[in-house]
Amino acid sequence: MKCNAEFGDRVEVHKIKEIYEGVYLPSPEAGTFLLKLDNGYNIGFNRKDVNEIKLIKKRKEVETHFEIVSDGSKPTIGLVMIGGTISAKLNPGKGGVDWVDTPEELFKIYPNLFNKVNVKVESPFMKGSENMDFKDWQKVAKVIGKMLNDKSISGVILTQGTDTLHYTSAALSFFLRDLNKPVIVTYSQRSIDRASSDASLNLECSVQAAISNVAEVMTVGHANSNDNFCYAILGTKVKKLHSSRRDAFRPVNSEPILKISPEKLEYLSNFNPRENKKKVILDVSFEEKIGVIKFIPGQNPSILDYYLENGYKGIIIEFMGIGDIAVSGARLPWTKKLKEVMDKGMIVCATPQTMNGRLQPLVYVTGRELANSGIIFLEDMLTETAFVKLSWVLGHEDWAKDKEVVKEKMLFNFAKELNPRITE
Repeated sequence: MKCNAEFGDRVEVHKIKEIYEGVYLPSPEAGTFLLKLDNGYNIGFNRKDVNEIKLIKKRKEVETHFEIVSDGSKPTIGLVMIGGTISAKLNPGKGGVDWVDTPEELFKIYPNLFNKVNVKVESPFMKGSENMDFKDWQKVAKVIGKMLNDKSISGVILTQGTDTLHYTSAALSFFLRDLNKPVIVTYSQRSIDRASSDASLNLECSVQAAISNVAEVMTVGHANSNDNFCYAILGTKVKKLHSSRRDAFRPVNSEPILKISPEKLEYLSNFNPRENKKKVILDVSFEEKIGVIKFIPGQNPSILDYYLENGYKGIIIEFMGIGDIAVSGARLPWTKKLKEVMDKGMIVCATPQTMNGRLQPLVYVTGRELANSGIIFLEDMLTETAFVKLSWVLGHEDWAKDKEVVKEKMLFNFAKELNPRITE
């Protein structure tokens, strides 16, 4: 096989009957190599099956310098970078992406950020969102809170990975009290080296949302599989409903607040308006000993013993239907065990497995048997939001010592996590 190219060069790969063109990349397997096609996907080759690798164009070293010029006629937003695909750059030599090292690198990848705003950047850490937990949410909330109380900043955008983005948006919704300006959480499902990347549109639409009149925590991302507009969705009413589609994040039991394109912004539903003179109050209380269980048919209620024995303060149980779980008449009834753990101080909350719709425990006998047991039925609240909220509520020692206060707080609508009127 003839080869006069180096990894990262643009080449033609000649086989007996076929020719492929793309970027020449190494492979982890001996005797093979990869070719990144123009559609963003990689294809593998066995070197023994290739006649020639023909150089088309040498790899161009990327200039990393990018001058940030402030324009006094534009509003300023805060940008908090903590990782994820949206904060990554193409590494042509290995066929994948790396974290950006500096804000300048991010701006070079996404120059359209500067069309409408100036940008102030903070990066408290960089990690995959699957590795995040409440300590990271607290750290991010402190950075964002400081930015929101800076009179020169119109709104804040947070970029992170998608896996736990809806947990972060829920946490910020409770941690940032008396919100005065927009807080936007955005992402990309597909990296910038792919032709189908959603990163640029999501960021451009996030900028629009960050200077809007909406003082809410919102996620912003593709509204459909096309590349034309985004939705802004309440941070407590959003869920990742697809593993790879660009419109993975959808509103549940709620409507989008904004429909956004780079050129236009439409207000779709009610929102809290911005009040720039208000001061955001930071409340990052959190109790980490909270569990989540999805009730399944025939499940033994003794599973609750694990949480009790390990000192858990509360648990979220996903109930079936409109509020059903195995009770009297079942082979493994939960009634007695639930009463036992609650008598020992554990807070038990119920959310719907169905996502859409709400719990209505008084409709059927099974629900009525538990309605007055002390379980807190959380109406239409998402399980992820309920987990974060219960952790936040029980993190307040003065609230946690009184079960009635905990119930009152869990059913109080702090951040529109409960929707009294659900429409399709």
